[in-house]
Amino acid sequence: MSFKDKWNKTQPENMAVKILESIKSQPPLKPRIEEAQKKLELQISKLEGISAKIVEKDQLIFKRIVHSIQNHELQYAKLLSNELSQIRKMNKMVDSAKLALEQIQLRLNTITELGDVVVTLTPAMSVIKNIQGGLSSMVPEADQSLSQISDLMGGILSDSAQIPKHEVNNGRALSEESTSIIEEATTLVEQSMKEKFPDLSSISIDEKSTEASTY
Repeated sequence: MSFKDKWNKTQPENMAVKILESIKSQPPLKPRIEEAQKKLELQISKLEGISAKIVEKDQLIFKRIVHSIQNHELQYAKLLSNELSQIRKMNKMVDSAKLALEQIQLRLNTITELGDVVVTLTPAMSVIKNIQGGLSSMVPEADQSLSQISDLMGGILSDSAQIPKHEVNNGRALSEESTSIIEEATTLVEQSMKEKFPDLSSISIDEKSTEASTY
């Protein structure tokens, strides 16, 4: 038998063995997805706790603003209003991050086969990096947890590298999915904040109008 015949005969067998060995050597998908779910749940719970503390602080400062205006301490009321504005920005970011992680959780529940991994996890990792960049300065303890979640998802993606290219959506579609998650979370947060927090515009800190009301 010629070398060419031997090569043609053994190559398909060798390729098949390598593919099977590659698949067998990879950790099962389900336990790793469940681990990611647990880490997400823990982080969501932490963000809920942080948000609750911010809401308490918001209510306290708002009461101080009202009290300051009633006592005609307008400069102090303005300082408190600026502080409250920053606190509400922080709360919006925390709540947006929490809701985005909840959206990722829902999408992880849809993973039933290997072909779903890239389509689901790639935009999820993009969202987590976006969240991490925003939270790292305000909530340092969230940074490490989000890094662990991102690394875990990255490992699952790396092990799924044998997925044929035609099964993976293009980069634009993945980017649109990431944007969709963030926009959905942001919309929900804006609606929630309107219901949850008193409107600063409902109280006047205008010096002239306050002085006029005293006469």
